[in-house]
Amino acid sequence: MSQPRHIAVVDIGKTNAKVALVDLGRRAEIAETRTPNDVRCVPPYPHYDTDGLWAFILASLKDLHAQHRVDALTVTTHGASAALLDAEGNLATPVLDYEFVGPDAQAAAYDAIRPDFALTGAPRLPMGLNLGAQIHWLLQTQPGLRARLARIVTYPQYWVGRLTGEWVCETTSLGCHTDLWEPRNGRFSALVAQLGLLDVMAPVRRANQCIGPVLPEICAATGLAPDTPVFCGIHDSNASLYPHVLDQTPPFSVLSTGTWVIAMAMGGAEVALDPARDTLINVNARGQPVPSARFMGGREYEILSGGTHVDPAPDDIAAVLAREILLLPSIVPESGPFQGRTARWSHPEGELTPGQRSAAVSLYLACMAATCLDMIGARGPTLTEGPFARNGLFLDMLAAITGRPVLLPGGSATGTSIGAALLALGDMPRGAGQGAATHPPPTGARGIDLQRYAALWTARAPDQKEPIP
Repeated sequence: MSQPRHIAVVDIGKTNAKVALVDLGRRAEIAETRTPNDVRCVPPYPHYDTDGLWAFILASLKDLHAQHRVDALTVTTHGASAALLDAEGNLATPVLDYEFVGPDAQAAAYDAIRPDFALTGAPRLPMGLNLGAQIHWLLQTQPGLRARLARIVTYPQYWVGRLTGEWVCETTSLGCHTDLWEPRNGRFSALVAQLGLLDVMAPVRRANQCIGPVLPEICAATGLAPDTPVFCGIHDSNASLYPHVLDQTPPFSVLSTGTWVIAMAMGGAEVALDPARDTLINVNARGQPVPSARFMGGREYEILSGGTHVDPAPDDIAAVLAREILLLPSIVPESGPFQGRTARWSHPEGELTPGQRSAAVSLYLACMAATCLDMIGARGPTLTEGPFARNGLFLDMLAAITGRPVLLPGGSATGTSIGAALLALGDMPRGAGQGAATHPPPTGARGIDLQRYAALWTARAPDQKEPIP
């Protein structure tokens, strides 16, 4: 068939799921449907509602195809997840919610067998954030699972398998702090053999490889043409990175904002990554190692805002900068560059106006993001995507503290669906797309005030054990 134009992207984030239709010619979303990504807190453990998501995906594909025509499909999802399948291709056990604390109960036994950070680029993370720890815990605690287990697939490829009947793994998800992959060597780590999984890991494919056409039953349920191709799919942060891998010349970095804020450096300075600060090595769609760091910025914003956004007025921002009102890390202390720190305000929180509090929160998030960029040796412009790219104060502080331009890519409000859709173009770079707007570092008194504030925040953030004078 000719090059596809309308790509349906199944985009499953940690908080919400959507099916977006991307016009590749315009690099823009032209339609989408959304639903919450609910966690079912019922036995045997908290898990994703895959049946509910599947019903949503089929209904969305039917509607989008009827309205616009779907030429091809692909999938992008959050990381730290996989599907364990039985011989019939059904789930051998539900897909575990990676925020479930259950795997921590097996931490000592797991730590005795997990590979070193130097090989995997995967820091030791709590809960189920290391996929290897999830699988280890499941095999130890779920009766009969090992006997039922026939195939393990990474999470985006689980949905690809349901669409095509072909079960595969893919390197961007394997390289997402799983402990199962060696990014620099491009192979499974020794942990796979330690867990006895060499025979059950699905074959590894490239993110932009066509896995097959949709199954006949999918055509019947959605109206899609029988020859509609399905591409392998990609981890969501790497989907955000992919357009820039195609379009930009290193050095540059990408800041993908959502539930997680992920900083990724291409062509940056050589630095020693610190696994205790949530740095890691991702693997991009071309199989290249990418130094990365992250924190749960979107989750922190939700906690701090209580679901209500307040735009700070100029007077609010001026007051926060002049009075040096600091919010210090961490709101979610289980991950990020300041793990184990207890968040606190430098001034009594109750004395702040809503606008002042909102300004301090934006400055806090920008300082956290800049810390992540510094830890991975980021150089060149910072391409910023997602919800925080619409926050002017966040962008001002990010540009001021790094001293480098912030670029705002054109097109979609989020880069995950666009990046995933570009997989359908194959291996050839496609030029500069829609380009990017520049958000330059603030100058004059505003720039000086932001830099002074950032220096103070940076000095006080690392250690919350002593009172702030």
